[in-house]
Amino acid sequence: MRQCIGCCEMKNKREMLRILKTTEGEITIDVTGKKNGRGAYICASKECFEKAVKNRGLERSFKMSIPKEVYENLEKELNDIETK
Repeated sequence: MRQCIGCCEMKNKREMLRILKTTEGEITIDVTGKKNGRGAYICASKECFEKAVKNRGLERSFKMSIPKEVYENLEKELNDIETK
């Protein structure tokens, strides 16, 4: 079970998306869920992503400030995943 950084609900990790911070500091969506790095989980919905941005869920999970460009890239990746 993992907690969504947006809505704070506990769900099975297979139902959620993993946002990954690599050892190089790059932040992306890990669709496999198996890449190396620090992970944070979020529901696969735009509402949860918006809540995570508003309540700084990623910044708390990764203990660092997140640039606006990273949020924009994550939003694009999330939209691509939702349309598939």
